[in-house]
Amino acid sequence: MGPDDVRSLEDGQGLSAAQGRVDEWISQFEEGYWPPLANLARLMEEVGELARLINHRFGTKPKRPEESEQEMAEELADVLFVILCIANEQGIDLDQAFDGVMEKYRTRDGERWARKLE
Repeated sequence: MGPDDVRSLEDGQGLSAAQGRVDEWISQFEEGYWPPLANLARLMEEVGELARLINHRFGTKPKRPEESEQEMAEELADVLFVILCIANEQGIDLDQAFDGVMEKYRTRDGERWARKLE
């Protein structure tokens, strides 16, 4: 992901489009969005799968031979999907929320670390 990709998220391109894609998918089913606590449980499950993968790759817990290979990109996307579901179900505009968070980090943490020399 390069600087242009980050800017597209900050400019309100990526997250609203992703929310729309998720809504289009979910809206085709009678059940619709799961309730908040069920989505939270799904999110914790997906984060747990990501944590297990990271622990296998970078931690001290080796993968058992019978365990299948997992892709970090897929695990991250699973987490993102559930976050998008929660936002949609709650009527949250993640582009707007993300812009606010980026401003918070710029203000609070802009001088916290040494900048790269270009």
